Amino acid sequence: MLNTFKADRLHSSGSARQWVLALLFAMVATPAHAVESIFVQSTLDYNAILISEIDIVFVYTQDAVDSFPTSKSEWFGNKREYLEQHANSAEVVSVFIPQGFDSEMVSLPERSDEALAVFVYGQHDSSNRRPVDVSDMAAVLVQIDEFGIVVTSR
Repeated sequence: MLNTFKADRLHSSGSARQWVLALLFAMVATPAHAVESIFVQSTLDYNAILISEIDIVFVYTQDAVDSFPTSKSEWFGNKREYLEQHANSAEVVSVFIPQGFDSEMVSLPERSDEALAVFVYGQHDSSNRRPVDVSDMAAVLVQIDEFGIVVTSR
């Protein structure tokens, strides 16, 4: 015997509607992309004496995303002003890596899962290099080589 679907049961069932609404709310309230880990590695000469800075910037408001610096020189030249202007809207994690340093797992800010965007700048890059947007990557690998930084999903 075949059971027939009765649409009026679904409409009368408040719990089914509440479950669907709760699921939709959870999908909207949670950031779609959250960086879970960042691993930094230097592949440069072990005998050289050079330290590279990597800035990983977690941005929490749309205003701070919209006014984010668009080049390496703009970021490093105006970092203090940007962070003062967006005191509660952005956090930066700076990692200093000597050449040949094998690797380091970056400690993420407590609010990292709330970030609307996450950008990476490398001091070892060209001055007009744009930030690398890693917002869509759960596990990030930042590699420093003789040409700058290479950012990939890990």
